[in-house]
Amino acid sequence: MKKVLTIAGSDSSGGAGIQADLKTFCAHGVYGMSVITAVTAQNTQGVFAVQDISREVIAQQIEAVFDDIEVDGVKIGMVSQVQTIEVIAEKLKHYAPQRIVLDPVMVSKSGYHLLNPEAEVTLSRELLPMAMIVTPNIPEAEVMTKRSIGTLKQMEEAAKVIYQMGAKNVLLKGGHLEDDSVDILFDGQEFSYFSSVRIATKNTHGTGCTLSSAITANLALGYSLNQAVSLAKEYITIAIQHSLAIGKGVGPTHHFYTLYKKAGLIE
Repeated sequence: MKKVLTIAGSDSSGGAGIQADLKTFCAHGVYGMSVITAVTAQNTQGVFAVQDISREVIAQQIEAVFDDIEVDGVKIGMVSQVQTIEVIAEKLKHYAPQRIVLDPVMVSKSGYHLLNPEAEVTLSRELLPMAMIVTPNIPEAEVMTKRSIGTLKQMEEAAKVIYQMGAKNVLLKGGHLEDDSVDILFDGQEFSYFSSVRIATKNTHGTGCTLSSAITANLALGYSLNQAVSLAKEYITIAIQHSLAIGKGVGPTHHFYTLYKKAGLIE
């Protein structure tokens, strides 16, 4: 069994962050492990508090995993402090895992800023060049590039800018576009396009975490980057189609829909 590590924050409501990552890993048949960077108080209505984990404990979590278990892929999610980013970069340079997926979590759906400006700069400098692929959504890409993005052409230009910042591959997600959702993958030479029909649901909590974790799992399983992204896009689309109306706000996606259907647990 392939072993995959998520380095991210905890979501107390279970729809995003570490919890979404581990559910996604399980759904893909890989063994999930975690390094918790922050504990959040959040639910379907928003993020209400964040307690960052100390640099020392983050370092010890990473060491505990890598010193004992072979890691086939790493997904990096919420890393809100400069010292957090620096220690993750230091440890990953030391252990040198082959497949790193960076999901630059900066702003929650409720508008809570999870990354301060100094940390944004540090993330781009330290973690971006280490990643096999970075997966920003449009608001995150706007922060990274300091430009407005409202069209497919502007997405392409932004992807080029992020590539020039040191990213090896850029998957810019188009879920915030007005029309159908088109994600674009730029490898420095060519664009690949992954489109899906927009699904009429408000329950999309944790979609970014889930997509990046699915890409990580697929890469660990041996798929090419394009295949990993394509399969992850299919997975998140099904998860959104069958999302769960849990809570009073934006509910989570259904990470196990396909497995539950095969097992006869749902119709």
